[in-house]
This record gives sequence, C-alpha cells and structure tokens, in this order.
Amino acid sequence: MEPTSSKASPWWTRTVHADRRPFLIGRNAIQAALRQFFIRNDFIEVDTPTLQVSPGNEAHLHAFATEALTTDGQKAPFYLHTSPEFACKKLLAAGEERIACFAHVYRNRERGPLHHPEFTMLEWYRAGETYEALMADCAALLALAAKTVGAKKLSYRGAETDPFLAPERISVGAAFERYAGIDLFGSIGLDGSTDREHLAGEMRRIGMRVAKDDHWPDLFSRVLVEKVEPYLGFGRVTILDEYPVSEAALARPSARDHRVAERFELYACGVELANAFGELTNADEQRRRFKIEMAEKERIYGETYPLDEEFLEALAVMPEASGIALGFDRLVMLATGASRIEQVLWAPVSEFGS
Repeated sequence: MEPTSSKASPWWTRTVHADRRPFLIGRNAIQAALRQFFIRNDFIEVDTPTLQVSPGNEAHLHAFATEALTTDGQKAPFYLHTSPEFACKKLLAAGEERIACFAHVYRNRERGPLHHPEFTMLEWYRAGETYEALMADCAALLALAAKTVGAKKLSYRGAETDPFLAPERISVGAAFERYAGIDLFGSIGLDGSTDREHLAGEMRRIGMRVAKDDHWPDLFSRVLVEKVEPYLGFGRVTILDEYPVSEAALARPSARDHRVAERFELYACGVELANAFGELTNADEQRRRFKIEMAEKERIYGETYPLDEEFLEALAVMPEASGIALGFDRLVMLATGASRIEQVLWAPVSEFGS
C-alpha cells in the first residue's frame, strides 16, 4: 500500500516512477551510445575513487566531509570528490593517453532544477591534443544524444537548441560586449592582473548592483550569470571560450594572448553543460592558484580544503593534454525534455529532513 500525504509523493511510488521511467530509459540509451562513441575513438573507460584527500580547490565548490579510520583506530580526514579530475590526471601522468570516466560526484549546498547533491559527471581527456578537439567531441556527443532518443531538438523549459548545427564559438570578452555592453578587458592588464574599480564602474554604468565587499571575481561572475549566460545556446549550441586568466582554474594561459586561458564552457538552451581546459601542467602555478582560491574560500565561507600533494606531483610529469567535464544528467535532461534533474536520476537523494 502506497503512503498518503499532503506533500508530493516520493519518487519510488509507482505512479511517480511511471512518469519518470521514459526519461530513465532514455538516460540508459544515451549512456550506452556515448560509451560506444568513446570506444570507437580509442578511449579507455576508467573508474576513479570517490574518497579523496582533497575534494578540489575551487572557492565556490562545497564538499561532503568524512573520515577514515586506520586499523589502530586513528582518524584521517577524507572528502567525497566533486570531480574525478585529480585521479584522471594522475592516470595521464601514469601513461594513459585517451581516457573517459562516468563518475558519481558530490557537491554540497546544491539542489534545484539543474542541481543535485549527487550527480554523474562525464569526463574525458586527450593527451597530446588541443582543446579544439574537445569542441568537436562536444558537437558530436550532443548530436548523438539527441539522435539516440529520437529528438530533433534539445529543449529545456520552452527553450530549444538544434544540436545538429555547428556550435557558435564566442570569447568571453566578446560575449560581455555583446550581451552586457561591457568592455571586460578594460579591467584586465597585459599581465592578466585585474582592476576591480574599472569593472565596478562599467557595471554601475549599465545599472548593475555592486557591493562594497565585492572583489573582481565576484563582479565578473555576476555579469556572467545575469547578463551573459541567459543568452547562450539558443538555436544552436554555444562554446564560450577564452576566459580571463584570473578565471583559468586548471587551464593553461593561451599562447596567443596571455590575458586569457585555454578554457571554454558549453551551453545549450541557456544551460551550462560542460567546462573544458587546455590543461595546465605547471605544478608551481597550479599551487599558486589553489592557494588564491582557498584564501577566497576562507574570506567568503570561513573554510578551506587541503591540497592534494600527490596531484601536484603528478601534474609536474603529466603530458600536455586537454580535458573536459560534462554534466551527464543535464545532457539527458535536454535530450529527453525533462524539466528537473530528479526526473533523469534512477534514485534521487532524499530531501533533507524528509
């Protein structure tokens, strides 16, 4: 007998599951098709551990913490990973050249139509290849996902994108100019340094909010989220390329323009689907960036995460490579027409307090 309640029925009731099941069958079909894509292109599928000494070192990512016990009962802190990236790059250092990974990952403080505390990340890496190869991969995978479930368009809450058209590629600087009317690089020096007051002035000029304690990254993110992202990926997929080097994360600087990094994000129907890098292999520079990110995390949230010293050691011997992380559940949503991420998860995480 199914429970009766004034609140929405749980996902495991027969009627709710029956409504979700077509999306879930589509999920399985898309995953199988993507696996075949990687096999055809000489990738090895790898499996990475969830438990890590560091969950990642981005200021605005929040991890789930746990602890391990040694055989004599000593405690050691661990985290559920927010991405399989560190482990995948260690495998590149070990000699693998083309790898792909479907990983369950965990992010705290995230729940909504497009966010879930536990979700599936699809990552793949190409040693010795540029990140333009990843752009071609993205175009092929989005078209394949749609074709697999018989969809002519990717869709999300009334918005549509044709995955069979060649993606639009636009730089972050050009997107700021087009959609916000802001000269982003007026606030970025030739050495990649940033000018908070210049960007704040540009934002005030167009009527955007600026708080006294906002730093340059806060302002950059606000313009991106409020003025740029809502216009990306409509009609055709958008590749948002060449992030400022201060927002490079784990990407290397561009050889063409040292103010920007080899980083792109992929959008369809206004939804961010993927984040890609021409990978940084300078361990000292990566350490410096991690420390900056953790200082920012301490400033905003009052907490930090440790660095993975083994990862930094591996980075120093890792070959030149490109890599990308794609939100697999989001891709399934857009291909099947689902409106909430829970519709494409076989067993969603229980609501907190339920």
